[in-house]
Amino acid sequence: MTVVLLDGSQTGGPSADAALGPRLLRDGADREYLRIFSPAPTAAFSRRDTLRPGCPDAEEAVRAAGFTPVLRPQGGTLALYHEGSVVVDHVCRTPDASRDPVRRFRRFAAMHAAVLTGLGVDARIGAVPGEYCPGEYSINAGGAVKVVGSAQRVTRDGWLFSTVFQVTGAGRLRAPLTAAYAALGYDFDPATVGALETVPVEAVTAALTDAYSMLRA
Repeated sequence: MTVVLLDGSQTGGPSADAALGPRLLRDGADREYLRIFSPAPTAAFSRRDTLRPGCPDAEEAVRAAGFTPVLRPQGGTLALYHEGSVVVDHVCRTPDASRDPVRRFRRFAAMHAAVLTGLGVDARIGAVPGEYCPGEYSINAGGAVKVVGSAQRVTRDGWLFSTVFQVTGAGRLRAPLTAAYAALGYDFDPATVGALETVPVEAVTAALTDAYSMLRA
């Protein structure tokens, strides 16, 4: 299947960024789309979050910290990211999308961990206790802090697999996540919020682009 690499150098802001993947999943041609970019400060709430009585207070907390709330169609719980993050949105339009979604988590977690290992990171697959948006296929650094999280949406038209790499600026995430998770009533340990910090955003973007180019070969 043809893979189309979308331009990640320009974004339309958090709302447009969040809407692009679902739009391609719904209306795109039958091919794969890949976008790798660093976003403006974004607070990505899931539908599950919006059902919590404390969601308005959580939105107010992230806005006060400079993050724009958006609704993401993928699962999970609230995730924050900013210019120091790298986001990978991978859309595949295919009629057999529902086939083994867990396999996709495993496949891409292994791929992403290998990319980080190649950059000198002690990257390990698995959640650390108390992390935000916890997931079995999160990637942590040294078993201590979460640095990568993924979520996916599967429809009859295909799948959207989104991944956030926290590269720099972990300190900007802790206070708003702490306030928002308290409002939402989720367990959360701020000490688990991490970022690579020693690797530039540009290096992570280039390494991911190279890794995904193998899918297009």
